[in-house]
Amino acid sequence: MKRSLFLRRSGALGGVLAAPALLGPAPSEAASVPAGFTSRMYSVNGTKLHALTGGNGPALVLLAGWPETWYAWRLVMPALAKRFSIIAPDLRGQGDSARPPSGYDTQTLARDVHALVHQLGHASIQLAGHDVGAWAAYAYAAEYRDEVRRLALLDAAIPGITPPQAFMLQRNSKTWQFFFHAVPDIPEMLTAGREREYLGWFFRTKAAKPDAIPPSAVDVYVKAYSVPGGMRAGFAYYRAVFDDIDQNSISKEKPLTMPLLALGGDHAVGDALRQAMTTAATNVSGGAIANCGHYIPEEAPAELVRRFEAFFTAS
Repeated sequence: MKRSLFLRRSGALGGVLAAPALLGPAPSEAASVPAGFTSRMYSVNGTKLHALTGGNGPALVLLAGWPETWYAWRLVMPALAKRFSIIAPDLRGQGDSARPPSGYDTQTLARDVHALVHQLGHASIQLAGHDVGAWAAYAYAAEYRDEVRRLALLDAAIPGITPPQAFMLQRNSKTWQFFFHAVPDIPEMLTAGREREYLGWFFRTKAAKPDAIPPSAVDVYVKAYSVPGGMRAGFAYYRAVFDDIDQNSISKEKPLTMPLLALGGDHAVGDALRQAMTTAATNVSGGAIANCGHYIPEEAPAELVRRFEAFFTAS
């Protein structure tokens, strides 16, 4: 991808704290926490992350994308918790996690999550990510290869991995927000006070059906991104894209070897993610999920549980 496609805005990298501290519960989303899960705040990598934990079995980390929070996984977490110890964090900038001014490149996001995983006592994990969460999941797997047993990526264009043509402006372009969000300050000015209208557009148009994401879920996401600094933190993921490209271009030179499942909605990325990941990994499977748009965990939860159980329990 050519640098001229974006306005560069870098984020600083941080170091992992040796002994991150447990800070206590996060109250704002307590009413929506699924039964059997615990919601807490953790101090990691110089910031504060909110995460839900629950279930039994091998650790399975679920990373959500923009403009969502851990809540995107709510429909699959209870079923997956029967087989796995689920860790569903909000990345920095999401939900109840902190919104620091920098550190939104995916290598730093991965280091945040890595510090959280080790604080929770897991030396190795299974890992899944959607959208920006898939960006972070790839970065995690690339940096901590010996600690990720299996990796699943859902409906994403991975900077530095997905072919540049996917980011070109064209009729019915689904990646236009990469350009708009990368512009400093203007997106915040234009969306202030109109977070529901702006975010609602993504949920209506990127799902296979306009009403696939119910108003109650949209309420959760709008509340999370309407807090002071919420939209700016979300845009920061896109302003760090050139850092992601630089990092992933290096990581790609050493392809991942763990099993990798790449899935896209057939009304969204489709099979393109699987195809792209064959250039960065040696053991890739997956394809498209029928009658599904971008928001796979919410549009096709039963099918995703089936796919995840088969993939993450395979020998």
